[in-house]
Amino acid sequence: MATLSYPGVYVEEVPSGVRPIAAASTSIPAFIGVAEKGPLNKAVKVFNFTEYQNLYGGFLDGSFLSHAVFQFFNNGGTQCYIVRVSGANTRTASIVLNDRGTTAQQSLTISAISPGVWGNKLAVVIANGTNDPGNEFNLSVYWQDELTPLEKLENLSMVPGAPNFVETIVASSKYIRVTVNQANTNVQAGTSRGAAAPSVPLPAGRSRFRINIDGDGYQEVNLQDAVGSGTGQVADLDTAANVAGAIQFVVRQLTKLRASTNQNAFTNFQCTVDAGVLLLTSGAAGLSSSANVAPASNSGQDASGLLNLGKLEGGQEILGAAVTRPRNNPAGTPPGNYYLVGDHAAPTAEVSSVQAGSDGDPITTDQPYTDAFSILDDKEDVSLIAVPGIGSKDVVGAGMNYCANRPLSDCFFIGDMAQDDDTIEEAKTFRDAITPKNSYGAIYLPWLRMLDPTGKSPEPILVPPSGYVAGLYAKTDAQRGVWKAPAGTAAALGGAVGVAVNFTDVQQGNLNPFNINVIRQFAASGIVLWGARTITSDPEWDYIPVRRMAIFLRVSIYRGIQWAVFEPNDEDLWAGLRLNIGSFMMTLFRQGAFQGSTPSQAFFVKCDSETTTQDDINLGIVNILVGFAPLKPAEFVVVKISQKAGQPS
Repeated sequence: MATLSYPGVYVEEVPSGVRPIAAASTSIPAFIGVAEKGPLNKAVKVFNFTEYQNLYGGFLDGSFLSHAVFQFFNNGGTQCYIVRVSGANTRTASIVLNDRGTTAQQSLTISAISPGVWGNKLAVVIANGTNDPGNEFNLSVYWQDELTPLEKLENLSMVPGAPNFVETIVASSKYIRVTVNQANTNVQAGTSRGAAAPSVPLPAGRSRFRINIDGDGYQEVNLQDAVGSGTGQVADLDTAANVAGAIQFVVRQLTKLRASTNQNAFTNFQCTVDAGVLLLTSGAAGLSSSANVAPASNSGQDASGLLNLGKLEGGQEILGAAVTRPRNNPAGTPPGNYYLVGDHAAPTAEVSSVQAGSDGDPITTDQPYTDAFSILDDKEDVSLIAVPGIGSKDVVGAGMNYCANRPLSDCFFIGDMAQDDDTIEEAKTFRDAITPKNSYGAIYLPWLRMLDPTGKSPEPILVPPSGYVAGLYAKTDAQRGVWKAPAGTAAALGGAVGVAVNFTDVQQGNLNPFNINVIRQFAASGIVLWGARTITSDPEWDYIPVRRMAIFLRVSIYRGIQWAVFEPNDEDLWAGLRLNIGSFMMTLFRQGAFQGSTPSQAFFVKCDSETTTQDDINLGIVNILVGFAPLKPAEFVVVKISQKAGQPS
């Protein structure tokens, strides 16, 4: 409240009490299964099948994860999580390359971005960098035996902290990761080599240039300071040897500018004449050791051009880390000179060691799949879960149990039966063996036929229905709402060209009392979902839309009233809660989400002194009672026909 101190008009903002409740997502599934590649035991969200293929690869024999994700997006899904699982002993393809030292040491390790045999198909080519060939290198990634690179990572540095440090740049690669061997002792002292012999004698007044040792910062030196009879001084600047001695003298007199710089870089600095050109060498070896030359601040006094020193004059400046770069591939062009990640002969002069990628041992138990459920614990927007193609009673039971026991009980499990469970008795046996049974899951049969996306089979292949079903859930939620049963003639399955078994009405009549959802093929409607029951034995939660509607309300209201925590627990708070929850429920009523022709018939929200007693208030509790009249599907449509007789002609 404003402090009223002077005559005038005061304007204040006051809260309206309206805090809209956002509708929770109901159609983001998590698919769990075996993939060609991709991160293991981690939930990653993808938004289309192309993104899935880039991260997790293509279709695998013996795994239906890719088929399910493809059909999910094909049937109306928009986003989903992927959890890749595997058997024991998976390995990531990797190759350790040697450096360019005379006595070779390990330079860096190049690894596939994720475990699996797929990494053995990767190949790399190392070449000198294009901007600074003496210090940097290029790394190109190929598929084995192909000539077009998948990625080109150029002008990479071996110096940690540099903007183009190889580990930093390669971190964005879709195929590989790089680890630099920090224990490499082949580091040298940085050098600056002249492009040509110095022009001597130096003219009067042209004796200055700037020098930066080990990145300490540029300092200007004057070679005339070295002319004299003292220790280390020279008689004149008339020969290359004298100029070299003068450079060594003046640089050794410099004091470091930064506390972190090793003073030995100056104290032990050397300048010699090597093959007729000047060679400047830092006095301290290290990855970032360097000796860089630049023109003097006054161009009329500059000697760098006469000395042919510095990159601007065509000189070559080499960092201490340059020798630790991986060696270039042997002469030749791809594919003849590949380094094969995971599949290269080793050891050689260029390659220290190689590890082949492996998909791991075959999965023979349900444990990897059931263990994967907990990976979703922190994914609050997951609302559906499926393990495509794993028609195991234990997996279905564990999946439904996980959904029911999440903190908000906010997920629904879509279960597949085994591929050969295609008779009434097999379906009943499967259903009876599921424990526990609850309303947080449903099972579907039979398997469906789709065209083989790999082209290997000329005939349609059998695939599990869970991917199709999850897509139909998402499509129905978007078009009609979560309260509409995802079944009926409008729930046609795109991408399905047949069913393993086309059950008859009589056969489905034997399965329906056991809450087993059948996928049927009709001449007029195509292949459709023809059941909408949960696996529970509790008739109150028999139907999928009823359970999913309750989940939707629970999650939406829970997230939408967090503002109430720590508010004063009195009538103002209760009224605000009634207003906001009531507005949310009214919006749903107008969309046709509940039974009843009036709001009072459709829902109620109660929060007052009856629901919250003084004892509750003393304990910091506010109780809200929300009730709704759920819509239930018209599962049995009965038409009675009789003759109309006795009418006059």
